[in-house]
Amino acid sequence: MTSHLYAISVDAREPLRLARFWAELLGREVVDDPHEGVALRPDGDAGLRIRFLPTGTPKTVQNRIHFDLTSASPQAQRDTVDRALTLGGRHIDIGQGPDDDQVVLADPEGNEFCVIGAGNTFLAGCGPVGAVNCDGTRAAGLFWTEALGWPLVWDHGEETAIQSPRGGAKVTWSGPPLMPSGGRDRVHLDLVADGDRDAEIDRLLALGATRAGTGRHTVGDVVLADPDGTEFCLLTPR
Repeated sequence: MTSHLYAISVDAREPLRLARFWAELLGREVVDDPHEGVALRPDGDAGLRIRFLPTGTPKTVQNRIHFDLTSASPQAQRDTVDRALTLGGRHIDIGQGPDDDQVVLADPEGNEFCVIGAGNTFLAGCGPVGAVNCDGTRAAGLFWTEALGWPLVWDHGEETAIQSPRGGAKVTWSGPPLMPSGGRDRVHLDLVADGDRDAEIDRLLALGATRAGTGRHTVGDVVLADPDGTEFCLLTPR
């Protein structure tokens, strides 16, 4: 028994506005999410569903999860950056070096993301969203490969990555040192159990998850945390 990754969810002060930013940036369609908020329709069978859920809490610290966007060419990278800035994004400094080939930006609500330079072989073939980049240790990567049943496609030192057997974006963990927790994570993974949900909760706890609460956005959702303390939700059946 496993869970499947239902969505990457983003807390937003203005969910529709933020969804429209990302829809224009990624070339996707905005759709109503039947369980609150709005979402971007996945781009293909292996595409990620991205949800934007309402919150009244302002963003105060750097997110521990962000998107890495791919570039087919240097001009494509420049075009993506220009489009993001036109749509309301902005350049930010999170400590990147002058020689980095990635451009670090923030969306209109301050959520960080990277536009990766052309020629990145690690993200080749992953699609426009090349990676869901997580702040986390190897223990988190090993937990998630078991939780989702996705193979480990990178395991070097403390850096790990998993990917669906169908392809699409990789989920990566960059290793320590970890950023300090700033409270509830604004960007998080949402899972749905493929069978009995109570049994799946027990399985995730046995793998190293811990209970972190209930009802983050919808009554009945169970909030858990991975071995690094990063929250994720096991949703009610979809």
